[in-house]
Amino acid sequence: MKRSELFFSFLLVPLDFLMIVLAGVSAYYIRYAEFFQQLRPVIFNLQFSGYLKIVFIIAFLWLIIFALAGLYAVKGARRLINEIYKVILACSTGLMLIVILIFVRRELFDSRFIVLAGWLLAIIYISAARGLVRLIQRALFKYGIGAHKVVLVGNSKTTDNLIREFSSKKNSGYEVVKRLRDFSIETAQELAEFLKTKEVDEIMQSDPSLSKAEVLRLYDFADDHHLTFKYAADLLGAKVLKTEVAEIAGIPIVEVKKTPLDGWGRIIKRIFDIAASIILIIILFPVLIITALCIKLDSQGSVFYLDYRSGQYNKRFLFYKFRSMVAHLCDGEGPNATKEGNEVLNKLIVDEKINTRSADPLHKIKNDPRITRVGKFIRRWSIDELPQLFNVLKGDISLVGPRPHMTLETARYEHHHKKALTIKPGITGLAQISGRSDLTFEDEVKLDVYYIENWSLLLDLSILFRTPLAVLRERKAE
Repeated sequence: MKRSELFFSFLLVPLDFLMIVLAGVSAYYIRYAEFFQQLRPVIFNLQFSGYLKIVFIIAFLWLIIFALAGLYAVKGARRLINEIYKVILACSTGLMLIVILIFVRRELFDSRFIVLAGWLLAIIYISAARGLVRLIQRALFKYGIGAHKVVLVGNSKTTDNLIREFSSKKNSGYEVVKRLRDFSIETAQELAEFLKTKEVDEIMQSDPSLSKAEVLRLYDFADDHHLTFKYAADLLGAKVLKTEVAEIAGIPIVEVKKTPLDGWGRIIKRIFDIAASIILIIILFPVLIITALCIKLDSQGSVFYLDYRSGQYNKRFLFYKFRSMVAHLCDGEGPNATKEGNEVLNKLIVDEKINTRSADPLHKIKNDPRITRVGKFIRRWSIDELPQLFNVLKGDISLVGPRPHMTLETARYEHHHKKALTIKPGITGLAQISGRSDLTFEDEVKLDVYYIENWSLLLDLSILFRTPLAVLRERKAE
C-alpha cells in the first residue's frame, strides 16, 4: 500500500468532519439571513453556541456512518461518481439519525429548514472537498508521485490494452515499468535482477494463456518479494484467500489481499502502538532504571545489547534489548557482537542436547553458559525485552506481531517461512502466548501466518492481555 494512499485516506476524516460542521453552520446563517427572514420570519430562539455543540456531536456520529459505508477504505484511483453516490447514501442515513433525535428530543432542532439545508449542503461540501482531493491526487500521479509502479506479465490483447490505457492516461495511478511476455524460471531471474535497481509495487498478470505453473510461480514470486499481485478475472486457479475486484479500461482486475493490515488496519495499529508504547514506557520507567543499574553492577560492559534483526519485508533494523550475556561473548551482527561470542555460539548450536531447535533455522540454547546472574533473571521474566518499547515507538516493530529474528536466521528461511515477514514483527505475538520458545519453528510460523491473515485490533488486545500469563509459564530455553 502506497504511503500517499494512506495519507489521502487519513486526510478525508478531518476533512469530512470540517465539511459537515461547515454545512451545519452555513444552514444556520442562511436561516437567520435577512433576505430569508423576509420570506419566512424566525419564530424560535436557537442559540448558536448550543446549536454548534449539537453539530459537533452529529458530525462525529456521521463519521462513524461514513466509515461503515466504506468511504474511508484505502484504495488507489477510484471513480468519483461512485464515491459521490456513497456520500449521498451516507448523508441520507445521517439525516435519518437526526430525524430520530428530533423524535426523541424535539427541542434539539426547531427548524426543519436547517436540518434539510444542512443535509443538502453536507452532500455538496463533502463531494466538492473529496473531488478537490481527487484532483490533487491525480495531478500528483502525472508526476509519478503516488502512482503504482507495475510489472505486466502477458502476451495478449488484454495486456496491450492495459499498457495503452496506462500510457495515455498518466493520472490513472499506474505506471508500467516493465513488461514480461511469459514467466519462465529465466524470466523470474531476470525480474529479480530488475527489482534490485528499480522500484516496483505490483505485478499484474493479464494473459489467460499462461500455464498454471507460470501463474503459481508468478504468485509465489510476488509473495517472496512482497509485491501486490493482481490478475485479470478468472485467470487464477489457486492460492486466493481474499480478493478485491476493480475495473480498469473495462477489464475486471482482481487484487489478492494478503492481510487486513493492508490499509486502515495499518493506520489504526500504528496509532495504537505509539499510544500504548508511550504509556508503557512511563509506567515501566522505574523497572528500566533498576534493571540497568543491576546489569551494570553485576558485570562489565554495556547495559544494552544491540543487534540487527529482520523487520517487515526483511528490512534490517537495530534491535534493542537489555544485555543478559557476558559482554565479550555476545553474538549476532550488531555493535555489541564479538567474534569470540559467535564462535562460542556456533559450537553450542551443533550440540543437539543444548540447542532445542537444532533442526530449525533458529537456535534456542538451554542453560546457556554465557548468561550472567542478572541475565538469567531478566530472561526468565522477559524483562530483557522491555527496551523494545523504544523500537515500537520508532516504528521498527509493533507491540504484537511475529518475533523479529536475526538476519542470519531469516537467510535460512524456506519459501513458506517468508510469509511471516509480510508485516512488522512484534514484542509479543500469537506464537509467544501459545507456547513461547517451546513451540517448533513450523508451529510458530503457522500461528504467525494465521495472525497475519486474520488480524484485528481485538486480536491484538487479546494477545497483549494474555502475554503476562505466558511470561509466568516456565519454558525449556530461557
